[in-house]
Amino acid sequence: MTRPLLLIALLISPATRAADALTTRPTIIPAAEWGSKPLPIPDARKHTPKYITVHHAGVLWKTGDDPVKKLQGLQAYGQRDKNWPDLPYHFLIAPDGRIFAGRPVHYEPETNTTYKTTGHLGIELWGDFTKQRPSKEQVTALVNLTAHLATDHKIEMKDIGAHKDRAQTACPGQDLYRYFESGQFRDWVKAAQSSTDPKIDLGPPLKNGPTDPIPAK
Repeated sequence: MTRPLLLIALLISPATRAADALTTRPTIIPAAEWGSKPLPIPDARKHTPKYITVHHAGVLWKTGDDPVKKLQGLQAYGQRDKNWPDLPYHFLIAPDGRIFAGRPVHYEPETNTTYKTTGHLGIELWGDFTKQRPSKEQVTALVNLTAHLATDHKIEMKDIGAHKDRAQTACPGQDLYRYFESGQFRDWVKAAQSSTDPKIDLGPPLKNGPTDPIPAK
């Protein structure tokens, strides 16, 4: 290394290097690309993101299911039956790890439960994790997305949680909530933020928990 380059390297603080390390942003499929047809959301629903809350769909994902049709169906259902102008979540993650944009992040999400949604960024993983296990691709995408959202919006680790942490619900299912309950999920996110390989290992099935992995396709 030449002296000028060495001097530059020495002048870069550890904090700057850590902040710059998380440079590979997760690929997010824009809402327009999957055919989103949102209705206008009132300005009164605008918010400043302060929390990240993780959900599951609560519906079994089956081989051959199409995430685009799932997105369009959920949006249409919400508009027709729930008076929701757009998808209830800001991001949705398919079993193969693809991340889809839902509701714009500057609007609060929707919920069927009783917690104050203002300030929450909602992420949903397709599947029912009381009956099937999430895929490593899904969890890896969730960790990377959460790391970037927390960095972008200056959200603290203590404000990252699951739906079950906010309301009386079984969501996001025992086989995903296990990683929140143990603190493992936050450890993975912190590792991703510091450019360390999170080494995501989903471990063996829980006792009396689901054993079948979600179909990746």
